[in-house]
Amino acid sequence: MSEEIYSEDTEDFGTEVVGESLDPENQEFFRVKLPRGKEIFGILEQRLGGSRMRVRCFDNKIRICRVPGRLKKKLWVREGDLLLIEPWALGGDAKGDVIYKYKPNQVQWLKKKGYLKEAETTQEEF
Repeated sequence: MSEEIYSEDTEDFGTEVVGESLDPENQEFFRVKLPRGKEIFGILEQRLGGSRMRVRCFDNKIRICRVPGRLKKKLWVREGDLLLIEPWALGGDAKGDVIYKYKPNQVQWLKKKGYLKEAETTQEEF
């Protein structure tokens, strides 16, 4: 397996090649969105209704987060999902927006690369 990490001006992504052979036709690429600026990882603890949820963030704060209107139809979340959270400018310690939901293969990649080392002490299972 070959692995590469790309950094672009607009977004930071990690990239992994998945596949048994080194034949380019049989390999599968996936990109992993990494936190930028004030964004942090969080684990969904409880859904509250009305597109709101209680999220335990990796800065040891519990925030009431919402799914923005542009993502309501696309982003479906369940308890235990790993999310990317952007705290609000006003009330950032208590509230935030959900930006992205990580898929299981992306969570594995983040663990393997060491981005989720602090999560192992906080939460044992995603």
